[in-house]
Amino acid sequence: MREDPHVTEPARHAAEPADRAAAPGEQSRPVRLDRLDWREFGERYWDRQPALFTSVTPAPFDVHEVFETAVAAAHRGGPFGVPPYAGFAVGGEPQTDPGDFLPQPRDGSFAGYHQRLVRQLSGEPYSLALQAFHAFHHPLWARERAFFAGLWARVGQPTQSAFTTLVHGTYEQPLAEALPGQRVATFLFVLGGRQRMRFGAADRSASYAVEAGPGDLLYWPSRLSPAAEPYAGWASTGVRVSVVREGRQAAAELYDLLHDVTPETLLTPDPDPAGAAPPGEEGLLVPDAEAGPELPAPLERALAHFRSAGARGPLEERVARQSLRHWTAGGFRPVPPPAPRGRFGDDDVVRATERVLWTEAAGRRLYSACGHVAATELPAADLAAVLRVLNSGRPLPVRELAPAARVLLAELTAFRALERL
Repeated sequence: MREDPHVTEPARHAAEPADRAAAPGEQSRPVRLDRLDWREFGERYWDRQPALFTSVTPAPFDVHEVFETAVAAAHRGGPFGVPPYAGFAVGGEPQTDPGDFLPQPRDGSFAGYHQRLVRQLSGEPYSLALQAFHAFHHPLWARERAFFAGLWARVGQPTQSAFTTLVHGTYEQPLAEALPGQRVATFLFVLGGRQRMRFGAADRSASYAVEAGPGDLLYWPSRLSPAAEPYAGWASTGVRVSVVREGRQAAAELYDLLHDVTPETLLTPDPDPAGAAPPGEEGLLVPDAEAGPELPAPLERALAHFRSAGARGPLEERVARQSLRHWTAGGFRPVPPPAPRGRFGDDDVVRATERVLWTEAAGRRLYSACGHVAATELPAADLAAVLRVLNSGRPLPVRELAPAARVLLAELTAFRALERL
């Protein structure tokens, strides 16, 4: 792969001595700090001890962007009109059809949303949770990715995407962010109201409560599972970012590799799939001719599709695409959908706002930014030359470019990786 995915190399620091080893009881007591330094955090607190960082600047989330994202997510309905990633409960009872209890554009803000629900629910407690939250708003995703890039530079970018979940309401419902068998480290950023979490023994014999207010960031490692406590008189709003630390799921990685093999593609007849390997050669699944009668037609088509996807060339390209998506998404997938493609004239000048990576696979040249990937007809030398200018931050006059290079710029505009000067 061309271009180091780490945009900047972390500065070299002399190693500092860590705190003394904490006693078992002390390891659950959150430390209160007034400054977030990712180097210090990685050495002293990551996977070790909870910590509360007050008034974090720059903030990982903006309350206006979060509300816009909540509205967008609430209106991306599932097959029955209810987003499958949305959870809404009233008085502790999950609602299978929340109706207009989800955020609406007319609410204007979380304060307006809360006031409306107080009237509609006659003051009954409610809670809202929206998962896969970063996929619905590019500015929010970009801000979040930039914030956590400092952590990934110290501890490594997670192989499996971090979870981003909005939590809002007058109490907090339990969140099942991790798959069974997984344990996650969690960051909670408070945008409004107060959030109080209790760490330690369930009977409170050796437990500690920590209260976070607007602008505070609370972290706890994967071995801890604090309980949220109600805060009377407030509707709190926060965003959780959870990072898988134990129990990586092969199923999730297989989904990443085959995410575009949908039921629609499996059920679409394709009598001669391009690149399909002859039975018994490069295909991953080959039916046994002596095993019995032929498979039903839908399964035959599915088998042919997977055989095509598993052939050496298509599989090589698929792996390359996933690698590019992984590095340019910055630990947060799925990424927001691309914007409309740009159009450029001879007088235009552009400059990259994102690092662009590229590689060759199965005879094709692929390039990527912001978690999106496309192929180009540009020869490798020409592609490298164009991206060398873009990745240097220098302006690039469109007049000097061949048609294939202009197509590349149009795609990068859709990826939100370019700006017009």
